[in-house]
Amino acid sequence: MSRVCELTGKGPMTGNNVSHAKNRTRRRFLPNLNDVTLQSETLGRGFKLRISAAALRSVDHRGGLDAFLAKAKDTELSANALKIKKDVAKAQAAA
Repeated sequence: MSRVCELTGKGPMTGNNVSHAKNRTRRRFLPNLNDVTLQSETLGRGFKLRISAAALRSVDHRGGLDAFLAKAKDTELSANALKIKKDVAKAQAAA
């Protein structure tokens, strides 16, 4: 399982550990990923996603999973999230 947010595409970054003596060794900064179930109002069901804490706040700020996916770029979404986005768009067009 890769350490990438399914909604924002945020992944590991690299940097340095810097000691008091200014010795530098490489390290990784991992995103704060959480397994959550988000509810889709349009489809009326929940979806299990692995997203970052920042993405969870963004979903709440935009008004839910459906509104977040409507504004999200397709290049940032995982294959699972892209399928959810297309299903939501299809259901909204039919309604």
